[in-house]
Amino acid sequence: MTELDVKQLQRRLADFAATRAWAPYHTPKNLCAALSVEASELLEIFQWLTPEQSARVMEDPDTAFRVEDEVADVLAYLLQFCEVLGVDPLAALAAKIERNEARFPAADSNGPMGRHSSE
Repeated sequence: MTELDVKQLQRRLADFAATRAWAPYHTPKNLCAALSVEASELLEIFQWLTPEQSARVMEDPDTAFRVEDEVADVLAYLLQFCEVLGVDPLAALAAKIERNEARFPAADSNGPMGRHSSE
């Protein structure tokens, strides 16, 4: 399998949109809205599952395909959104992790239900 990187994927997505004349519709607002819709479609798969059922969701091939398909949609719109705004998603994530490591030191954590259970 060929190793893919973010820039290659963004280029493929941009080329795909350009050949279909969709680029004018790929504004930050529209891409952000599409990202939200796709994230909601991913959430819909898990909506009524128990925590135990949700942990086993990939065991069913049909459900696993749906999850992977929605993850792909979410990632595609996020990458397109970042491309349009000039955001480096990997650099943004690395910076966020660094801020969270400083903000929520492991030594201060009380486990999953402790003081630092959410951002």
